Amino acid sequence: MQPTSTLARFLPYQLSLASNAVSGRIAMEYRQRWGLSIPEWRVMAVLGDAGALTQRDLTKRTLMDKVAVNRACKVLEERGLAQRRPNEQDGRSHLLDLSEDGVAMHSEILPLALEMERKLFAGFSPEELDLFRSLLQKARHQAEDLSEASFTGGYGIR
Repeated sequence: MQPTSTLARFLPYQLSLASNAVSGRIAMEYRQRWGLSIPEWRVMAVLGDAGALTQRDLTKRTLMDKVAVNRACKVLEERGLAQRRPNEQDGRSHLLDLSEDGVAMHSEILPLALEMERKLFAGFSPEELDLFRSLLQKARHQAEDLSEASFTGGYGIR
């Protein structure tokens, strides 16, 4: 099915298609090599970058829903790639961090992720990549700043 010209020009739809195409390609690689789903890798990547976080913080940083983050954390813990410890600042929550095995896997995956990024965007100049990153960040911030009340019934196509 070919999208209509209106849909083909609808930026949220195009952004979703591009994201799904890139994520799908990366997901295949992570699944085959390490048995990781995209949510599991996202949690690992954030923990590898930021250090120990609560599940609430992981939900905010990954922009994934609570259930997906919870499942990913549980799988990572079961596989011995992450470990939970009490949060001394908030006795009701726990901090999740990569285990030694998780750190080792993260350091093995990161070079592949960067190589995949290089291949995916090989046709972009350095200036285009900088602009693209800047525009994506701007779009994300705009989306975060919009209140749901400002929408009266748009097309939430994903």
